[in-house]
Amino acid sequence: MNWLKETFHTAKPIVAMCHMKALPGDPGYDADKGLGRVIEEARADLAALQDGGVDAVMFSNEASLPYLTTVEPITYVTMARIIGEMLDEIKVPFGVNVLWDPKASIDLAVATGALFVREIFTGVYGSDFGLWNTHCGEVVRHRRRIHGEHVRLLFNIVPEAAAYLGNRGVADIARSTVFNAGPDGLCVSGLTAGVATSSEALRLVKEVAPETPVFANTGVRVENVEEQLRIADGAVVGTAFKRDGYIWNEVDPRRVKEFMAKARQVKGE
Repeated sequence: MNWLKETFHTAKPIVAMCHMKALPGDPGYDADKGLGRVIEEARADLAALQDGGVDAVMFSNEASLPYLTTVEPITYVTMARIIGEMLDEIKVPFGVNVLWDPKASIDLAVATGALFVREIFTGVYGSDFGLWNTHCGEVVRHRRRIHGEHVRLLFNIVPEAAAYLGNRGVADIARSTVFNAGPDGLCVSGLTAGVATSSEALRLVKEVAPETPVFANTGVRVENVEEQLRIADGAVVGTAFKRDGYIWNEVDPRRVKEFMAKARQVKGE
């Protein structure tokens, strides 16, 4: 648990998502506006998040729908370009998430200096993207080979848009994941981005993994942040910071400040 305070410099950190627009190679990429527009919008969102007082940011290719489980190189190469252009502007600890490719996420973290990644590292799932398998042992060895031991791994154990193939509850999954894989943190999600994480699921995971940081991974809002942080050790927040609370809109500075004021009150800061 000590690494949380060392990395984020606060208790119960709020990790804000900086969602990149569709990238080259993605079906939704706007080639007419070009990569310059993607960078411009990411830069504006980053500024709004930091000015609003978030504890950390995590860059992701949220608009790369439909997602791949083995990402094409153009995706994480482009993400490295975008983050590289903004490195001098990043004032808070940051992480990365290349949806949904653990090795690519770690590669990007090492290349950019990110301190953590969030990914699906364990389990087999039936998902909207087909049969979804993982190879945690390979991924962790890959991290070591590329000298990424400093990169913290946040395991999403309730993947969005997917169901675990096996008759196991979230508590058993959390317990065995901690024993077999030694995650730096566990993320508990709702069905999709923006859908609230079940407080009961958070409680079950925290009870069986008391020494492992547990994050509420989706759907944390001003209205439920007190309830969620009463259980969780931190939260990943994206949709709540967007204009009108709509995931594909730009970050709304007012919403960020309102949320972080409430979060600081909950945390006693």
